[in-house]
Amino acid sequence: MVVSTESDYVDTCAIAERKLIEWLKFTKRYDPSGLDEGRTEIAAHATLDRDSESGRKGAYSRWRMRETPSATSGTWQSTLVVRSGLPEDEGRTWVQVDIEHQPANTGEFPKPAKTPGIARSLLDALEARDGQADVTTTPAFIEDDGDVNDLLEELCDANRRMPVVIATVPYGKDPDDWSRRVVEPLFRNLHGLAVLYVLMPAAQVKFNTELEFHPVFGGGVRTYVPGLDPAWKPDAQRHPVMSRRTIEAGTHRAAAILAALPQRLASRHALPAALLSVPRQRTRLRPSSDGADIAQLRNDNAALTSLLNEAEQAEAVRVNEINDLYAELAQAERGSDDLRGQNEELYDKFQESQRLIRFLRERLEAAGDFATAYGAADTPSITYPETFADLLDRLEELPFIAFTGNPKTTQKLDSQSVDNWLNVAWDGLLALNQFAEASADGKASGDFLSWCKSEASGDFPFPAAKVAMRESDTVARNGKLRSERILPVPEAVDADGRVFMQAHLKIGGGNTVAPRLHFYEDGPRSGKVYVGYLGPHLRNTLT
Repeated sequence: MVVSTESDYVDTCAIAERKLIEWLKFTKRYDPSGLDEGRTEIAAHATLDRDSESGRKGAYSRWRMRETPSATSGTWQSTLVVRSGLPEDEGRTWVQVDIEHQPANTGEFPKPAKTPGIARSLLDALEARDGQADVTTTPAFIEDDGDVNDLLEELCDANRRMPVVIATVPYGKDPDDWSRRVVEPLFRNLHGLAVLYVLMPAAQVKFNTELEFHPVFGGGVRTYVPGLDPAWKPDAQRHPVMSRRTIEAGTHRAAAILAALPQRLASRHALPAALLSVPRQRTRLRPSSDGADIAQLRNDNAALTSLLNEAEQAEAVRVNEINDLYAELAQAERGSDDLRGQNEELYDKFQESQRLIRFLRERLEAAGDFATAYGAADTPSITYPETFADLLDRLEELPFIAFTGNPKTTQKLDSQSVDNWLNVAWDGLLALNQFAEASADGKASGDFLSWCKSEASGDFPFPAAKVAMRESDTVARNGKLRSERILPVPEAVDADGRVFMQAHLKIGGGNTVAPRLHFYEDGPRSGKVYVGYLGPHLRNTLT
C-alpha cells in the first residue's frame, strides 16, 4: 500500500507509531514496550527493527516486523515506512505498508498476504490520498451528476497510481442493503489497494454516457486501472468487468478474483521517488550493557547468525521476483511478436491488394469501362452476432462447422467481453467454415494455418498470426494441462469420443480472460471442422 497525506512528517509519524503499537498490543498480542532504534524482540518468535534518518534530503522512519511461528511456516515480514515528501510532492508525506511471506524452503510458493489491520487503522486515522482521490476503507457513493464529474476527473488523473473499483447497484435493489450484503464483502481485500466507489442507479446513465466505451451497470463491478483513455475504444479491454452473475455465484471467490489485479499492480508499480530514495534497511543489534561475557557473546553470535539467515532469505525472495519479472517480460515479448506478425501480414496483403487494384483498373481503362474501374466495390457484407449467445444460435449458418463444446462457457464471455472479441471469433468461424468446405472438396492443401497464408482465403481472411496449430511441448506433456484440451467429437471421428485439440485461434488478449477457440480439422473425412471449446484461455505454464 502506498498513499500520501497532507499531514506533515512529524504528525504522520506520531499517528503511524501509535497505530502500530495498538496493532501489536491488541491484535497481535505482542509486547511493544521498550521500542527503540535497532532490533527489539517483541515475542519469542517475532522481532521488530526500527530505523530513521533526517537530513537535507528529507526524513524517514521505518518499522519492520518479522514473525517466524515455526521452523516450517516460513517468515511473515511486515514493513511500515513514513517518508517526508520531495519538493515536487508539494508538502505531502508518503506512507507505505508491505506484507510479504518468505517460505521456509527453496522452491515453495509464498503464501498470499491478507490486508492487515494496521493498513485499515492507518487509513481511518489519516486523510490518505492517491492523486486526487481519497483512499478509505468504505466505498463512497456516487449519487448525482456532480459526483460523476468529480469521479471522471479522478479516473483520468495522470498521477493516479491505484486502480479505481466501481460497483453498481441493480435497478430495483435497495442501495444500502446491496452495499452491506454484497459490496462490502466483495471489497474486503481491497482496502489500501484501490479507490472504492458504489455507483447509484440515478448516476449510471450519466457515467455510462460519458464513458461510452468503458461502461458498468446491472450490479456488475469494473476495475479501472491507471492510464484510462475514455475516448479510445480499444483501451476498454484493460479495465476488466465482473458480472453480477459471477458475484452472486460466490462472493468469497469473487472477492479473491477481484483483488488479484490490484494486488499485482501494487507489487509491480514503481514506488514514488521519495520512497525509492529510502536506503535499504540494515538491521543493527541494540548495544548491551551486560559486558562481553561468554553468554553475551553466544547471544550476539546467535543474533548475527539469524541476521545472516535473514539476508539469505531476502536474497532468495528477490531472485524469485526477478525470475517472475523475466517470465512476464517473455510473455510481453511474445505478445509483441504476435502483433508485429499480424501487422506485417496485413501490410503485405494491403500491398498485394493495391497492386491487384492498379492492374485491374488499367485493364478496365484500356477497355473503356471507367464506371467499373472507379465504382464502388461489390464486397460480401458480414453481419456480426450481437452476443456470444447469438453467435452459438447462428452456427447453423455455417454448415461445415460443428460445435461440440460447452455452450455455457461460451455464453459467459458476454459478461467479460471487450469490443472486438465477438467479431474476431465470428471471422475465425467464417474462415474455418470456408476452409472445411474446401478441404471436403479436396481443394485445400495443408492445414488451416497454411490456408490463412494463401490467396484461397480471400473471401473470409483471418490473420495467420492469430492461428496456432499446436501447443507448447510443456503443455502437451503436462497431464493436467493436456487433459483440459482433450475435447469432445462424434465417435465417428474418434472411437473415444474425444481428441486432443491443440489447434486454436487467439480470439483476444490483454487481460485475464484472453479467450481461445480450440478446433479439430476433419475436412477430408467428415467434411467438418469441430470446435470443442470457445471460452477463457485454458490453463498453461504462465497461468
